[in-house]
Amino acid sequence: MRILIIGDVFGRPGRKAVYENLCTIKQSLKLDMVIANGENAAGGNGITPSTAKELFDYGIDVLTMGNHVWDKKEIFGHIEKDSRIIRPANYPPGTPGKGYGLYKINGIDVGVINLSGLVYLSNLDCPFRIVDQILNEISNHTNTIIVDFHAEATSEKVALGWYLDGKVSAVVGTHTHVQTADERILPGGTAYITDIGMTGPLNSIIGVKIEVALKKFLTQMPVRFEPADGPYQFNAVVIEVNEDTGCAVSINRIFNIEY
Repeated sequence: MRILIIGDVFGRPGRKAVYENLCTIKQSLKLDMVIANGENAAGGNGITPSTAKELFDYGIDVLTMGNHVWDKKEIFGHIEKDSRIIRPANYPPGTPGKGYGLYKINGIDVGVINLSGLVYLSNLDCPFRIVDQILNEISNHTNTIIVDFHAEATSEKVALGWYLDGKVSAVVGTHTHVQTADERILPGGTAYITDIGMTGPLNSIIGVKIEVALKKFLTQMPVRFEPADGPYQFNAVVIEVNEDTGCAVSINRIFNIEY
């Protein structure tokens, strides 16, 4: 099974990058499933039902989220109704939506889990303990499991990769918007990368207009972040999983630029 995972889709430029790249990549790589992190899909902060529908229409099967999941109030009720959108599983009980899902792909159940890191982010439940609870619930249903770990600290991401090695098919990092070059298959058969990167404006500061982000750094005054214009990048990884064992066979980065 070949699964494409797209790095944080940032605003309209990111959605355009998905529209212009995904169909061709799907056909050329003979993909079975597409997952994308959509927490920045609407204007660079959060997601709305309409932007989610747009991404699903382009061929994405599952959208994971992160610390910006609640930035658009329109998603509060919608996330309860659309099982294709999952938010970090370590939010407290009573939070709308679910942190994982099982999705039927070519007759096989694929588990997708979304987690948030704690270092430099919100003080949520422990992602290590939460993922153990989820694996106890779904491991009898599937051995093909993808984890999107939306986290800031490299050390925390690497730690979760090793913690889950041999327990899941892949641990992929999102959130920092810069693709790392450390993709590998860990000894237990789990594919790992610290950060997939960002799908959105190329000439930007992690998606935001350069002059706006610089003003924030130089003055420390409040500014309104806006997605940059111009060329864009499409960042993703494609992971091949052995359907019998759930172990990853390969992981390869994609970094496309359109001017």
